Amino acid sequence: MNPRVFVLTMVTFAFGSAAFIFAGLLETMAADLGVSTAVAGQLQTAYVLTSAVLGPVAAHVLARFDRKLVVLAGLSFGLLLHLACAVTPNFETLLGLRGLAGLAGAMSGPAASVAAASMVPPERRGSALAMVAGGMTLAFVLGIPMGRVVGSLCGWRATFLFAALLSASALLAVALFLPRAPAPPKREGGAVAVSAIWPLYLTTFLVFAANMTLNLYIAPIVRVGAGVTGAGVGAFQAMIGFGSIIGLWLGGRAADRNVGKAWIMQGFAIQGVAMSLHFAATHHALPPGLPSQLLVALAILVAATALFSITPVIQSRLIQMTDGAPVALALNGSVIAVGQALGSAAGGASLAAWGVPAIPATALALSLAGFAILSVAFPRRR
Repeated sequence: MNPRVFVLTMVTFAFGSAAFIFAGLLETMAADLGVSTAVAGQLQTAYVLTSAVLGPVAAHVLARFDRKLVVLAGLSFGLLLHLACAVTPNFETLLGLRGLAGLAGAMSGPAASVAAASMVPPERRGSALAMVAGGMTLAFVLGIPMGRVVGSLCGWRATFLFAALLSASALLAVALFLPRAPAPPKREGGAVAVSAIWPLYLTTFLVFAANMTLNLYIAPIVRVGAGVTGAGVGAFQAMIGFGSIIGLWLGGRAADRNVGKAWIMQGFAIQGVAMSLHFAATHHALPPGLPSQLLVALAILVAATALFSITPVIQSRLIQMTDGAPVALALNGSVIAVGQALGSAAGGASLAAWGVPAIPATALALSLAGFAILSVAFPRRR
């Protein structure tokens, strides 16, 4: 594996941490800003919706530029926005800044993936993409829990300063060590048939919608299911990272083997099991204390494993079918954002209407719906 791919891992680590860094402090933020927890959760909705709408536009506009320059621009923009979020006076301003931060992430993510794919031979592409996606894993293992600790000690605004520090570190590493990565040439042989790639986008949408329904509201889930609050939530957030490590390792190897429908269906089935475990935990199926805490930790681990075992397979297939077209990957990022927006909105609506136990029930329903839809819509590999 080309060691410079690790530099691109720092990019996704920085943006992955920034995207979710306030999740463990959501209830505290809501109280300080004078809004409900469900309303505060829409900070993430603004982030992903902006990423979804403007990501493909940015990819099209920047398609002719060197991928390194695009990554540097996104990191610089994100750095400034994180600093602004740290000093914002009210919820409305913070909501707007988070929306712009989604654009910064949408600029850098697809460019980093294209650059990584260009550095390795085709038979190692899946592993390279899994490594870049591993930055998100590190975000959940290190970045987000560290941000949670910083926020607990210094206030939630300090989490955005921490996010700015991560962006600055990635910016320096990319500037110093990443080689130039010219934009891929236009695809020869005409446009890709929509019928060939839309099942890939549908898979991405469904798996992220189900996952984000629960992940953004991890603090109340852990509080009700495991009886843990405060800085202890960070330990449960880290389980997302450990599950991601397992999932990316499995997904990268699967992508190198060019697996198909059976792998996708297996991932959705495993995610459904994870949401069922969360549902049992929030209904106190096990005694309080260590048994309930282990159940919640297991559910988080299994859900993350399922999600991250699917993403490298979809990304690798998209690059293979579109010759690494930046707009194709940006559109996949937009689909991720729309799925996350639906999930965060569905989780917030369930929380407001029926309380915390309704969140995993909604996530389970979305997982089962995804399994049923893709059992018909996703084609078998020829």
